[in-house]
Amino acid sequence: MIELFTAGTPNGRKISVMLEETGLAYTVRELRLGELEQKQPDYLAINPNGRIPTIVDHDEKDFVVFESGAILIYLAEKSGMLLPQDKKAESVVLQWLMFQMGGIGPMMGQANVFYRYASEKIDYAIDRYQAECRRLFEVLDHRLSTAQYLAGDYSIADIATYPWVSTYDWSGLSIEGLDHLQAWLEKVGSRPAVIRGMAIPTPPRQPEGEKKEEFIHEAQKMLVR
Repeated sequence: MIELFTAGTPNGRKISVMLEETGLAYTVRELRLGELEQKQPDYLAINPNGRIPTIVDHDEKDFVVFESGAILIYLAEKSGMLLPQDKKAESVVLQWLMFQMGGIGPMMGQANVFYRYASEKIDYAIDRYQAECRRLFEVLDHRLSTAQYLAGDYSIADIATYPWVSTYDWSGLSIEGLDHLQAWLEKVGSRPAVIRGMAIPTPPRQPEGEKKEEFIHEAQKMLVR
């Protein structure tokens, strides 16, 4: 049994989608990030970085894996799914996984900080990170003009990338003119396992009104910790 420590963020949803795709048995432990549960000693004992997600594989003597990319690789190898055994094909998957880990995630995260959460609006920072996100989206779109999925076949590269790119509007981004990326979002997002995984631990949503202000306030608190 896999125990998943997670929250309603793109990085957390990567793992719930993966677990739904593989059919591995798992339980969910939702951490309340606004209350800094991820910084408590019992959680830091398994994830010293104090971030989500983390898994504990109770079938393997309570083996712990943190960092979402590492978890995806571990679960792919454990299940024998969504990561090819052929070394060249595996390398292609890992290249696009690293593209998400090193590019899409960090840049969209910074776009979110400066566009949504920072108490001071800095136009230079907003423009810089939104422009870089758009450039990365164009790289994805070009790739998807020649392949159905990022590594050819559906893989952990798509699972890692979808939860981030699908939140483009929250980052103040547009996918207008990126027809291949739009088609990929629709195709991946319609998969039953993706729909189920994206609803764990809570359905994705863009809060409005007072809920939106409360959401942003909680995010701002976490930025200074």
